[in-house]
Amino acid sequence: MPLDPLQAFRDTGALLEGHFILRSGRHSRQFFQCALLLQHAALAAELCGDLAAKVKGLSFDAIASPAMGGILVGQEVARHLKTRHIFAEKQEGKLVIRRFPIEPGTRFLVAEDVVTTGGAVRETMALLRAAGAEVAGVAAIVDRSGEPPVDFGVPFFSLLRLHVETFPADAVPDDLRGVPAIKPGSK
Repeated sequence: MPLDPLQAFRDTGALLEGHFILRSGRHSRQFFQCALLLQHAALAAELCGDLAAKVKGLSFDAIASPAMGGILVGQEVARHLKTRHIFAEKQEGKLVIRRFPIEPGTRFLVAEDVVTTGGAVRETMALLRAAGAEVAGVAAIVDRSGEPPVDFGVPFFSLLRLHVETFPADAVPDDLRGVPAIKPGSK
């Protein structure tokens, strides 16, 4: 029986409540701090095994992830599917793929921890395509992109889909204005 991902976030203290600035620059009352969950190797293996089972029918040659949050997810999903994993990393504020050769025509699944706007996923997809690769799909532990869900133009799989309110910086609700905002995610 698959693990309940929301319960796993709660049990590990990885679902934070407060006032957060997300990587996208949007503000939120909740933050999924996947590192707090993924530090538990057995939980990470189980959740990513469940995610691997969701994408098993998709045809791809390798997995790519954006740094930082997606690296553990991509590595674990790749381990379950016995395939290769590469990652994009930050260099001068932008994602780059610098450590791994990419053969033109290689089909990739892009794996991420949490998707809100999908910016890091899109950036990774663009890097892969610029190298002549194809993107077969996207997989994430949490899809908090809202309604309608983010559209990557390829199949998108997630273990947990939640509507979590986010707000532009110039439209933060009154109840959050008095709460100091923190930015706990990747820089």
